[in-house]
Amino acid sequence: MIHVYTDGASAGNPGPSGAGLVFIKDGEAQEFRFHLGDKTNHEAEFAAVDIALELCLQKEWQQVSVRTDSKLVSDSIEKAHVKTKAYAGYLCSILDKIAQLELFFIMWVPSKQNKKADELARLAIREPKRLFR
Repeated sequence: MIHVYTDGASAGNPGPSGAGLVFIKDGEAQEFRFHLGDKTNHEAEFAAVDIALELCLQKEWQQVSVRTDSKLVSDSIEKAHVKTKAYAGYLCSILDKIAQLELFFIMWVPSKQNKKADELARLAIREPKRLFR
């Protein structure tokens, strides 16, 4: 099982945004950060999970446990529903990726348990050359 900590951040709402990801597999951590362009904070949070799942699929990791400090994101994924249309595309993409996995869990964690992903997301805001597409 791979454990993934995700966080999205934006400098403004909307504004320059970043995603921070920490993958933990067999006790080893891998860190990633991506500049996302201009997004709202919630969009950045959804994008972080979407990118994390894309990387898991690329690496052929089939058992994934995601941790996010965004209650909106964790609840939306668990219920497979968003109230705000702006997030529907993200949710659809995330659910498509989850369907390709053997096992998937998502869990809300307090921000204090997600500090490294938050730090990476904030660093990514200032790195427009590392744009994720």
